[in-house]
Amino acid sequence: MRNLKNQVRSIGKLNTRDDNTETDEMKIEGYFVVFNSETELYDGMYEEISDKAFANIDLSDVRALADHDTAKVLGRTKSNTLKLSVDDKGLYGEIIINKNDTEAVNLYERVKRQDIDQCSFGFNILNETMEQRADGTTKWTITEIELFEVSIVTFPAYQDTSVEARSEQMKQLEKRNLQTRKA
Repeated sequence: MRNLKNQVRSIGKLNTRDDNTETDEMKIEGYFVVFNSETELYDGMYEEISDKAFANIDLSDVRALADHDTAKVLGRTKSNTLKLSVDDKGLYGEIIINKNDTEAVNLYERVKRQDIDQCSFGFNILNETMEQRADGTTKWTITEIELFEVSIVTFPAYQDTSVEARSEQMKQLEKRNLQTRKA
Protein backbone atom coordinates (compact mmCIF):
# COMPACT_ATOMS: atom_id res chain seq x y z
CA MET A 1 0.00 0.00 0.00
CA ARG A 2 1.24 3.48 -0.88
CA ASN A 3 0.82 6.65 1.10
CA LEU A 4 1.49 9.36 -1.47
CA LYS A 5 1.15 12.98 -0.47
CA ASN A 6 -0.59 15.83 -2.26
CA GLN A 7 -2.60 13.96 -4.87
CA VAL A 8 -5.01 15.96 -7.01
CA ARG A 9 -7.77 14.83 -9.31
CA SER A 10 -9.92 16.85 -11.64
CA ILE A 11 -13.48 15.66 -11.71
CA GLY A 12 -16.82 17.41 -11.78
CA LYS A 13 -18.75 20.31 -13.22
CA LEU A 14 -19.71 23.59 -11.55
CA ASN A 15 -22.66 25.96 -11.49
CA THR A 16 -23.37 29.34 -9.94
CA ARG A 17 -26.34 30.39 -7.88
CA ASP A 18 -27.60 33.74 -6.69
CA ASP A 19 -29.63 33.32 -3.52
CA ASN A 20 -32.43 35.84 -3.69
CA THR A 21 -32.69 36.07 0.06
CA GLU A 22 -31.91 38.86 2.47
CA THR A 23 -28.20 38.00 2.29
CA ASP A 24 -28.12 37.99 -1.55
CA GLU A 25 -25.26 35.46 -1.53
CA MET A 26 -23.36 34.39 -4.63
CA LYS A 27 -22.39 30.70 -4.64
CA ILE A 28 -20.36 28.31 -6.75
CA GLU A 29 -21.57 24.76 -6.38
CA GLY A 30 -21.06 21.32 -7.81
CA TYR A 31 -19.67 17.85 -7.29
CA PHE A 32 -15.98 17.96 -6.46
CA VAL A 33 -15.75 14.15 -6.36
CA VAL A 34 -17.88 11.62 -8.23
CA PHE A 35 -17.83 8.09 -6.81
CA ASN A 36 -17.34 4.87 -8.77
CA SER A 37 -16.55 6.68 -12.00
CA GLU A 38 -13.53 5.18 -13.74
CA THR A 39 -11.10 7.75 -15.13
CA GLU A 40 -8.22 7.06 -17.50
CA LEU A 41 -5.09 8.63 -16.03
CA TYR A 42 -3.13 7.81 -19.17
CA ASP A 43 -2.97 4.96 -21.68
CA GLY A 44 -3.90 1.73 -19.92
CA MET A 45 -3.95 3.25 -16.41
CA TYR A 46 -7.30 3.79 -14.71
CA GLU A 47 -8.50 5.00 -11.35
CA GLU A 48 -11.74 5.50 -9.49
CA ILE A 49 -12.77 6.82 -6.11
CA SER A 50 -14.86 4.32 -4.17
CA ASP A 51 -17.85 5.55 -2.19
CA LYS A 52 -16.09 3.93 0.76
CA ALA A 53 -13.27 6.50 0.48
CA PHE A 54 -15.46 9.06 2.25
CA ALA A 55 -16.99 6.76 4.89
CA ASN A 56 -14.92 8.26 7.73
CA ILE A 57 -13.78 11.50 6.10
CA ASP A 58 -13.08 14.56 8.22
CA LEU A 59 -14.58 17.61 6.48
CA SER A 60 -14.19 19.98 9.45
CA ASP A 61 -11.33 22.05 7.98
CA VAL A 62 -11.19 21.85 4.18
CA ARG A 63 -10.34 24.83 1.99
CA ALA A 64 -11.74 25.85 -1.39
CA LEU A 65 -9.04 27.24 -3.69
CA ALA A 66 -8.70 28.64 -7.19
CA ASP A 67 -6.47 26.40 -9.32
CA HIS A 68 -4.97 24.66 -6.24
CA ASP A 69 -3.30 27.98 -5.34
CA THR A 70 -3.08 28.33 -1.55
CA ALA A 71 -2.85 32.12 -1.96
CA LYS A 72 -6.35 32.12 -3.51
CA VAL A 73 -8.64 30.84 -0.77
CA LEU A 74 -12.30 31.08 -1.75
CA GLY A 75 -13.84 29.45 1.30
CA ARG A 76 -13.28 27.13 4.22
CA THR A 77 -15.50 24.63 6.03
CA LYS A 78 -14.17 25.81 9.39
CA SER A 79 -15.56 29.32 8.71
CA ASN A 80 -18.79 28.03 7.08
CA THR A 81 -17.92 29.72 3.76
CA LEU A 82 -17.50 26.26 2.20
CA LYS A 83 -20.17 23.63 2.74
CA LEU A 84 -19.40 20.03 1.83
CA SER A 85 -21.66 17.00 1.99
CA VAL A 86 -21.36 13.39 0.91
CA ASP A 87 -24.22 11.61 -0.84
CA ASP A 88 -24.60 8.53 -3.05
CA LYS A 89 -23.15 10.37 -6.07
CA GLY A 90 -20.09 11.94 -4.45
CA LEU A 91 -18.80 14.99 -2.61
CA TYR A 92 -21.01 18.02 -3.21
CA GLY A 93 -19.91 21.50 -2.27
CA GLU A 94 -21.05 25.11 -2.11
CA ILE A 95 -18.64 28.01 -1.90
CA ILE A 96 -20.08 31.29 -0.64
CA ILE A 97 -18.33 34.03 -2.59
CA ASN A 98 -16.94 37.01 -0.70
CA LYS A 99 -18.31 40.03 -2.58
CA ASN A 100 -15.43 42.14 -1.26
CA ASP A 101 -12.86 39.84 -2.90
CA THR A 102 -12.58 40.97 -6.53
CA GLU A 103 -10.69 37.81 -7.56
CA ALA A 104 -13.45 35.62 -6.11
CA VAL A 105 -16.19 37.71 -7.77
CA ASN A 106 -14.32 37.55 -11.10
CA LEU A 107 -14.03 33.78 -10.77
CA TYR A 108 -17.74 33.56 -9.94
CA GLU A 109 -18.55 35.50 -13.12
CA ARG A 110 -16.30 33.20 -15.20
CA VAL A 111 -18.12 30.16 -13.82
CA LYS A 112 -21.46 31.86 -14.43
CA ARG A 113 -20.53 32.40 -18.10
CA GLN A 114 -19.26 28.79 -18.19
CA ASP A 115 -15.77 29.91 -19.21
CA ILE A 116 -14.66 27.85 -16.21
CA ASP A 117 -16.82 24.87 -15.31
CA GLN A 118 -14.64 22.21 -13.78
CA CYS A 119 -13.26 21.42 -10.39
CA SER A 120 -10.69 19.28 -8.67
CA PHE A 121 -9.65 18.12 -5.23
CA GLY A 122 -6.40 17.62 -3.32
CA PHE A 123 -5.93 14.66 -1.01
CA ASN A 124 -3.67 12.03 0.46
CA ILE A 125 -4.26 8.37 -0.36
CA LEU A 126 -4.66 6.38 2.84
CA ASN A 127 -5.80 3.11 1.27
CA GLU A 128 -6.35 1.72 -2.22
CA THR A 129 -6.49 -1.51 -4.19
CA MET A 130 -4.82 -2.28 -7.49
CA GLU A 131 -6.07 -4.61 -10.19
CA GLN A 132 -4.06 -5.84 -13.16
CA ARG A 133 -6.65 -6.70 -15.78
CA ALA A 134 -6.50 -9.47 -18.35
CA ASP A 135 -6.32 -6.88 -21.15
CA GLY A 136 -3.05 -5.52 -19.73
CA THR A 137 -4.55 -2.39 -18.18
CA THR A 138 -4.20 -1.46 -14.53
CA LYS A 139 -6.89 0.03 -12.30
CA TRP A 140 -6.52 1.60 -8.87
CA THR A 141 -9.56 1.96 -6.64
CA ILE A 142 -9.05 4.49 -3.88
CA THR A 143 -10.88 3.33 -0.75
CA GLU A 144 -9.76 5.87 1.86
CA ILE A 145 -8.44 9.41 1.61
CA GLU A 146 -7.60 12.46 3.64
CA LEU A 147 -9.12 15.53 1.94
CA PHE A 148 -7.46 18.91 2.37
CA GLU A 149 -8.80 21.05 -0.47
CA VAL A 150 -11.24 21.40 -3.33
CA SER A 151 -10.47 23.72 -6.24
CA ILE A 152 -12.14 25.57 -9.07
CA VAL A 153 -9.80 24.90 -12.01
CA THR A 154 -9.27 26.38 -15.44
CA PHE A 155 -7.43 23.38 -16.86
CA PRO A 156 -8.32 20.17 -15.06
CA ALA A 157 -5.19 18.03 -15.15
CA TYR A 158 -3.20 15.76 -12.93
CA GLN A 159 -0.13 17.32 -11.40
CA ASP A 160 3.24 15.78 -12.28
CA THR A 161 3.62 14.29 -8.80
CA SER A 162 0.60 12.03 -9.19
CA VAL A 163 1.60 10.99 -12.72
CA GLU A 164 5.15 10.33 -11.55
CA ALA A 165 3.82 8.29 -8.65
CA ARG A 166 1.79 6.13 -11.03
CA SER A 167 4.70 5.86 -13.46
CA GLU A 168 6.98 4.67 -10.67
CA GLN A 169 4.37 2.18 -9.55
CA MET A 170 4.07 0.85 -13.11
CA LYS A 171 7.86 0.37 -13.29
CA GLN A 172 7.63 -1.69 -10.11
CA LEU A 173 4.80 -3.78 -11.60
CA GLU A 174 6.76 -4.42 -14.79
CA LYS A 175 9.78 -5.50 -12.75
CA ARG A 176 7.65 -7.89 -10.66
CA ASN A 177 6.02 -9.32 -13.81
CA LEU A 178 9.44 -9.88 -15.38
CA GLN A 179 10.67 -11.65 -12.23
CA THR A 180 7.54 -13.82 -12.20
CA ARG A 181 8.04 -14.80 -15.86
CA LYS A 182 11.71 -15.65 -15.18
CA ALA A 183 10.72 -17.87 -12.26
